[in-house]
Amino acid sequence: MKLAIIGSRGAPACYGGFETLAEELGSRLAARGHEVWVYGRSNFIDRELTTYRGMRLVVLPAPRRKHLETVVHTLLAAVHAAREGYDAVLLLNAANAPWTRILQLAGIPVALNVDGLERKRRKWGWAGRSYYRICERLAALMPDALVTDAEVIRRYYRRSYGAPSSMIAYGGDLTPPEGTASLDELGLQPGEYLLYVSRFEPENNPDRVARAYTRVPGVRPLVMVGGAPYAPELARRLAATDDPRILFPGPLYGEHYRQLLFNCRAYIHATEVGGTHPALVEAMGAGRAVLYYDTPENREVVRGAGRPFRFQGAGSLERVLSELITDRNCLDELGARARQRVAERYRWDEVARRYECLLESLC
Repeated sequence: MKLAIIGSRGAPACYGGFETLAEELGSRLAARGHEVWVYGRSNFIDRELTTYRGMRLVVLPAPRRKHLETVVHTLLAAVHAAREGYDAVLLLNAANAPWTRILQLAGIPVALNVDGLERKRRKWGWAGRSYYRICERLAALMPDALVTDAEVIRRYYRRSYGAPSSMIAYGGDLTPPEGTASLDELGLQPGEYLLYVSRFEPENNPDRVARAYTRVPGVRPLVMVGGAPYAPELARRLAATDDPRILFPGPLYGEHYRQLLFNCRAYIHATEVGGTHPALVEAMGAGRAVLYYDTPENREVVRGAGRPFRFQGAGSLERVLSELITDRNCLDELGARARQRVAERYRWDEVARRYECLLESLC
């Protein structure tokens, strides 16, 4: 098949979950013999880069504004793709549902991955939330196939709009890193630091994690990997954190990210919006003990392979950390459970096989 993946910032992955999906899925579909084109944004992907991991890249402009970047770039991508004769398109993000019709009018079937309930993100005002609400309804009506990445989200679309969907999660089986150069640069010892990885946005709670950690005794560092492209005030608050144990190396990807992930003592996941988060399943696949913010989506992914927390009360993050972080046997047991759960449920080759079957059925 000749396939396109549209709606992310592109490959190589350099931002979040959709970018990870575009790279890991696209490269595997290409390895299976399909011709895969991944559309990316010029403010994230080098225009001179035309191929990557067997995929062909199309880099188009996008305004660097949170309200316009995704929808404007995807509109341009859809118009471009409509002339390219693709057999099928995987469209990412419910916000892009209106552009489904452009592709369908060109005779190209569309599978739309809606991700989580984006309207719940605190960065959106009334207009943004209203737009996402409209797009949810369009996502239930317009694409040839609807894809959700968590059972919680699948049930939501079925209950709210009567829309069936294919539930296909993310993979978490990363290749182990080579060496520990990233740890050396930060002055870290394997197994002696905690790790948080996420964009620094309000609903990912980086400020609450940092604040909770200031109340945890001990000398182990907390490494907070991420950036805040759309939340400068949050970034300033984090930078002002007065605890020398908390390190902010910025956004890291590829080998640097994997070195930190595979060598951390435990992983803290604090997102409250979205479906299945790649960083969470990747931490589980790396065999790390996972502490996760207790939401239905996160609970669905982790089950008994991690420890839930809240930011208040008896199950607060600081209390869970204080109880768990010195218990090496418990950490090892949780890590083993997490690795086993990923092996059973969150493997990229199986994700690629299921997308391949879905896209073939549309053709």
